Amino acid sequence: MNNIEFATAIHILTLLAITGEYLSSSYIAGSININPAMVRKSLSVLRAQGFVEAKEGNGGGTALAKPAGKIMLSDIYQAVNKAHLLGKLNRPNPECKTGKQINAHLTELYNQADDALINKLSTITLADFCKKFN
Repeated sequence: MNNIEFATAIHILTLLAITGEYLSSSYIAGSININPAMVRKSLSVLRAQGFVEAKEGNGGGTALAKPAGKIMLSDIYQAVNKAHLLGKLNRPNPECKTGKQINAHLTELYNQADDALINKLSTITLADFCKKFN
């Protein structure tokens, strides 16, 4: 539940959308207050998903690959999320009446929570999110 990949990804994309420029990983890292290597790792995922594009050389860096209005927050979340919203399951005692059933019921609950979040995020574009900043 302490996954910061979504927060990092949305920070990067919001910054790129607001500035409308090619930005270096060092500049982006300064805004997020993290190491540029972590930014580059996030950028590689975002590039593979088609959210950003890179330009080499003088004046290069990373920019949005498509308009912010065409990027749904749910797509960002699904691109970087690797775990359930509510966290991991335990390894309970299979001899226990509760233990042998709990993970099946938790998985159902976790999937419902994930679906609810994705449904909400699918109603918000990156452009909508950027309107919150002045």
